[in-house]
Amino acid sequence: MGTAEIPPQIQEQLARLQQMQQSLDALLLQKQQLELELSESESAVAELEKSAPGGDVYRQVGRILIKSDRDALLNELKERKELLTIRQTSLAKQEARLKEKLAELQAQLRERMGLQSSA
Repeated sequence: MGTAEIPPQIQEQLARLQQMQQSLDALLLQKQQLELELSESESAVAELEKSAPGGDVYRQVGRILIKSDRDALLNELKERKELLTIRQTSLAKQEARLKEKLAELQAQLRERMGLQSSA
């Protein structure tokens, strides 16, 4: 069955399926980047907690290192980690919903394509 033979309604559903798959791919990439940033934040928090309070710590800003207050930096990193964790939970929920919608649309398409080819 060529593209010309596929009914417009099914073509629209196929296009929507493709768009949803691209959205899922983008979401998974975003989730992967977020997990990497979360891991880096967790490592930084762990290292800062090992350091002596009031000790010298440095943060990288662009290509330079700037001396920072350990406790302020630790609090900032913990807040960032908390924000990333919330975002991670949100992305996981979005991923689950999108996968569910994709599965539903795939099932509808299979059913329609099956009915079309047997007609």
